[in-house]
Amino acid sequence: MRDLHAAPLDGKVVLVRADLNVPTAEDGSILDETRLRAVAPTLEFLKGRAEAVVVYSHFKRPSGHPDPKMSLRPLAEPLAAACGCRVEFAADCIGPELGAAIARNRPGGLVLAENVRFHPGETANDPEFGRALAAPGDLFVNDAFGASHRAHASVVGIAQHLPAYPGFLVQSEVAALSGALQAPRRPLVAVIGGAKISTKLGVLENLLDRVDSLLIGGAMAGNFLAARGLGVGRSLLERQMLEQTAAIAAAAEAKGVEILVTEDAVIAPDPGDARAASTIDAGAIPEEQMMLDIGPRTIARFGERISGAGSVIWNGPMGMSEVPAFAGGTNAVARAIAGSDAYSIVGGGDSVAPVMAMGLAD
Repeated sequence: MRDLHAAPLDGKVVLVRADLNVPTAEDGSILDETRLRAVAPTLEFLKGRAEAVVVYSHFKRPSGHPDPKMSLRPLAEPLAAACGCRVEFAADCIGPELGAAIARNRPGGLVLAENVRFHPGETANDPEFGRALAAPGDLFVNDAFGASHRAHASVVGIAQHLPAYPGFLVQSEVAALSGALQAPRRPLVAVIGGAKISTKLGVLENLLDRVDSLLIGGAMAGNFLAARGLGVGRSLLERQMLEQTAAIAAAAEAKGVEILVTEDAVIAPDPGDARAASTIDAGAIPEEQMMLDIGPRTIARFGERISGAGSVIWNGPMGMSEVPAFAGGTNAVARAIAGSDAYSIVGGGDSVAPVMAMGLAD
């Protein structure tokens, strides 16, 4: 990769793709600022050398039009605190409003542009939108490792028009993951959770050639259970992905990779009805119930594999961990990883947040 230290920055407007998609509570308050702090070294380095720095990011999942609940405006002040400098917010990520904000902050200014996903051209990787994003800049820095798997305009479109460099966060992430995946301490255990298998299908297929054990929790475990013909009630399920899920399970067996899927689950009729929660075998969930966390048998079994691991990669919560009643599995996995002797990597805001909240980051 190119070295950002060698980039010609003097007098240049630098566009930075960051991942500021921080986890938030229902009232909009930030639950964990790890992603803001992670991009700060790159922004501090650029701000001291470039004419102006513009930060692009997405935030949550707006459907291609402005949504005040998903604005990046509330992140300007926390980002300023993380970087130790003033940050001006631009009410759009393209056009005259952004241009005016850049002009007001030259030289040495830092501008946070509005959510790129407020425009449908972002997720469609529309060439014209990519050109519009690139228009104010002389140089592009991608420091959004968490978004770099997406062929979106602010990730790949800008790079087609400007000289592109990796930020310091991307460099460190690549170095850490390369060591864990190319020459890991064995056994290598991957713990994968979260809501949708469709967003992690490529990850799962790639991991089968690298890991010794794959531990599947969260809502996506429902797909593995349903692919076996087991009942998952009202649990979140991507029925269109059942065939691909069965193929992953078959490929794992052929490669000798152990897959452990949720054995018992904490269930309830609804996430808001924690008082009605109970624990049941994961394959026998009643039609009116939904799986919201892994149960004690699954916690114990996952803990055994983690405790004996040489390396652990964890992405995705084991249940609806933002609800305290359904956070037990996610917290238990965090404690198991922290208590093991494994080289461990945790990725994804919903996984990092409990690690930080429990004081386990070190």
